[in-house]
Amino acid sequence: MAVAYPHFLVSETHPTVEPPTLMVPSAASPPCSSVTLTQDDLKKIAAYKAVEHVKSGMVVGLGTGSTAKHAVDRIAQLLQQGKLKDIVGIPTSTKTHEQAVSLGIPLSDLDSHPIVDLAIEGADEVDPELNLVKGRGGSLLREKMVESASKKFVVIVDESKLVNHIGGSGLAMPVEVIPFCWNHSLKRLVNLFADSGCVGQLRKCPESGKPYVTDNGNYIIDLYFERDIGDLNEASDGILRLPGIVEHGMFIGLATSLIVAGIDGVTVKTKVGTELEVDSFCYNDLRNGF
Repeated sequence: MAVAYPHFLVSETHPTVEPPTLMVPSAASPPCSSVTLTQDDLKKIAAYKAVEHVKSGMVVGLGTGSTAKHAVDRIAQLLQQGKLKDIVGIPTSTKTHEQAVSLGIPLSDLDSHPIVDLAIEGADEVDPELNLVKGRGGSLLREKMVESASKKFVVIVDESKLVNHIGGSGLAMPVEVIPFCWNHSLKRLVNLFADSGCVGQLRKCPESGKPYVTDNGNYIIDLYFERDIGDLNEASDGILRLPGIVEHGMFIGLATSLIVAGIDGVTVKTKVGTELEVDSFCYNDLRNGF
C-alpha cells in the first residue's frame, strides 16, 4: 500500500469542492432532452465520472489542465469525506503539484512509485482510435512519463475535443525542444511535415513576449497541420530522431478509456483487446451520481 507524505495529509481546514449541479429535465420530460450546461460543466461531469475509477489504496496520476483540475478537486473532496483512503498522487506538472498540496492530497513521484494504478487526464484532441494530442498547457513530457507508467489511463474531455484525425482541430501539436538552436529545430520539424502543409512557431508568453519555458526548462514549438499527417507511429519516430527534440504531444496507444461529456449525455469508450466498447448515459441516468 502506498504511504502518504505526512505533510500532505488531508485536513478539515482544506476547502471543499462542490460537485456540478445538473439542470436535468423533469420526470415527465423525454429521456436525454436538452439540459443547460456550460463547457466547464461538461468538463466537470467527465472528470467526476472518471474519478469513479479511483479506489482506496491507489497510486493515481494527477493530470494537468482545466478538465483534469476538476478530477483533482473531486479526489480531494472524497478524501476529506473519508470515501477514499490511502491515495497517493503523482502530479504531472508544477501547477498540479501546487493544487494537490493546497487540497491536502498525499503526493509522491515515479522514483518512489514507478507503477501507477490509474492516471486521469484531459486532452486537446482525441481521434477515433483514442490517440491524443496533449501539451497545449505545456506539460506534455511529465504527462507522458506518468501515463506511460500507468496500468490504466482514463482520458476526460468535452465533445469539442473529438477530431477525425490528429491535427484535425487546426490547433497546435506541441513539441518540447531544448533551448539551444531552437530555430534550427523548428525548421527541421516543419520540413519533416511539409507534405501536410505544416507551419510552426515558438510558443511565447502572452504577457512578456519571451519564450514559454516548461517545468523542465525547455521550449515548446507548436506545429499546425493543414492536412492529415498519416501514420502516427512514423510521425513520432521522425520527430524523436531529430537531435534537440525532447518529446512531442502525440499520445499514441496510451489511453485505455475515454469519457466524453456532450450536450446529450456522457459516452464512455473502453479498449477491450483490439476493440472499443461504447456505453452511453443520459443525464437523467447520471442524476444521482452528481
